[in-house]
Amino acid sequence: MNWIILIIGGLFEVAFASCLGKAKETTGTTMYMWYGGFLVSLTISMLLLMKATQSLPIGTAYAVWTGIGAVGTAVIGILVFKDPFTFWRVFFLFTLIGSIIGLKAVSH
Repeated sequence: MNWIILIIGGLFEVAFASCLGKAKETTGTTMYMWYGGFLVSLTISMLLLMKATQSLPIGTAYAVWTGIGAVGTAVIGILVFKDPFTFWRVFFLFTLIGSIIGLKAVSH
């Protein structure tokens, strides 16, 4: 169950990073709504990480949480924010995914 909590926390990390990107693109009330989404997502993400680390090793949990956030944010960057889609970018994203899976596999 704590792995599921950790994965959801990582997805909220993607959400708070995405909210920052959208806030940068907007002004006025809309900008503040995105910043509000950032604060809510950040809080939920941290609380879920905190919950998951009660039974998972901190080093593994933090690495997996960060990896999910990094991969997810990079994919959102490519799909939503028109970040470059290059061979090397995708190659290293898959390498990161493999590392996350490897950490999960060797953790108790």
